Amino acid sequence: MRRSVNLPRFIASRIRSRTERRSFSSTVTRIGIASIAIGLAVMMVAFAVLFGFQGTVREKLFSLSAHMKVTRYTLNQSYEETALPRYSRLSRSYKTLPDIAHFQMVAHKAGILQTDEAVQGVLLKGVGPDFNWKSFGQNLTEGRLPEFGKDTTDSKEILISRSIANQLQLKTGDKVTLIIMQYPPRPRRLTVTGIYDTGLEELDKQLIIGDLRLVQKLNKWGPDTVGGYEIFVKDFDRIDQAVGQVSKLLEHDQDLHSVVKEYRALFDWLGMLDRNLGVFLTLILFVACFNMVSILLVLIMERIPMIGLLKALGSPNWQIRKIFLWQAVSMILKGLLFGNILGVGLCLVQQYFRVIPLDPENYYMSYVPIDMHWEIVVMLNLATLLLVLLVLTIPTFVISRMKPVEAIRFSK
Repeated sequence: MRRSVNLPRFIASRIRSRTERRSFSSTVTRIGIASIAIGLAVMMVAFAVLFGFQGTVREKLFSLSAHMKVTRYTLNQSYEETALPRYSRLSRSYKTLPDIAHFQMVAHKAGILQTDEAVQGVLLKGVGPDFNWKSFGQNLTEGRLPEFGKDTTDSKEILISRSIANQLQLKTGDKVTLIIMQYPPRPRRLTVTGIYDTGLEELDKQLIIGDLRLVQKLNKWGPDTVGGYEIFVKDFDRIDQAVGQVSKLLEHDQDLHSVVKEYRALFDWLGMLDRNLGVFLTLILFVACFNMVSILLVLIMERIPMIGLLKALGSPNWQIRKIFLWQAVSMILKGLLFGNILGVGLCLVQQYFRVIPLDPENYYMSYVPIDMHWEIVVMLNLATLLLVLLVLTIPTFVISRMKPVEAIRFSK
């Protein structure tokens, strides 16, 4: 049994093979392929940079400030915390909550770091053995992490930020005095074991990390008293559901704070980047579609005599239109292929070699971050293919208005 031939596809392949040897048609075709490739590559890089930027900022923020905080309900707006019991209904039952990944105890104390030459107001964050050092460790630039909980006495080791270290001219191993502003003043001699840098100036310029037991001693609290609970969720996109789960375990005098509400300006800014990206990608797709429509019209106008001949031989309009759609599909697929190679290649080069730097004072990071989501890459390919192909059906309607006699005479 002989296999039937797909006539539109066969004619399109013959036109394509001849087009490759003709200067004008080949140039136009290359322009169409290049427009698809560059548009797809730019969209892939834009998404990878956006996700990388948002993820890096969030990771830096969450390394110092948890997804949720629980404190004693109070109208006091100062840094001084009202004590919470270490053991409560929430601290005993948080493991039963499906969206909770980590739970830790902390306490804060305001004070002044003093050296022989300068002073700096700081906020001491006391942490214990349950602190999420894995998340915070990426911010460490010098020295080592402090060691808490190895003995029964409070540790005199602290971590300070790069901003504070520059302000006080401190380096790892230096001694510094922490003065607690109360009467009488209570100085503590501490050792700088490490220096961190998140790039988040609002936090870096004031936060130092020390032993939870040191804060407990300064506040005259017992070992079963803390300043608050910090909670991390498994999936940040489900933070609203996690807030609802935690709220059910709170006692009447406990208050829950979400990081989204606490740093509303930062998250609004990240959300604005999403909206700007949407406008940017819409413009890119519009330009790519416009280019392809123009190129297909040029190819149709160049083949007017062939269209007239096919119509004279009895070919229906839809069959002739398929010929040019097959040509368009070929250009789109080649454009997608080169676009994927270019886009993925640029992302991988930046991800592993970090060739494009950034000013950390303005962008919170020293290089352009990349976070590739392969499902987004697939979605962009499918969206580009379907959208451009749908738009390209418009110029093929010109074929329906051509008359065979006039089309054949066009070549004379």
